[in-house]
Amino acid sequence: MYEPIFALFCERVKESIQAGTFAKLTLAKTMGDTEIKNIYFRLVLNEDNTFSISLTTRYKTEEVESVHTLDEALLVLGTYIKNPFLTALLFTTDNDLTFKVNKKNAGSIIEQPPTFKNASPVMLEMIEKGIV
Repeated sequence: MYEPIFALFCERVKESIQAGTFAKLTLAKTMGDTEIKNIYFRLVLNEDNTFSISLTTRYKTEEVESVHTLDEALLVLGTYIKNPFLTALLFTTDNDLTFKVNKKNAGSIIEQPPTFKNASPVMLEMIEKGIV
């Protein structure tokens, strides 16, 4: 089962935000031709110097944005694993992590060198303001 590996991936997402290395997160690679194309996970700075997560769900014909706490956003992402997404990509300034689910329902995390040299602009602002 992929759930324990996805839980580990979610922990790595939280760690990247706490460490100030978060750049970007996206769900990709759907099973077949689906209405939903991908989901983008972005940090949003609130007026009270807290942060939220914006989930932008891209469909063939529209985009829908919703705002959540970090834990809520990770729960929402979990509902889309294997339904229809097979891959979640976490980009940090330390490394890129790819979570994948195979046909046998097994999860894996592949670590690669970082794509991004800098954390997301909101992440940098959060560091500057001492939020993380």
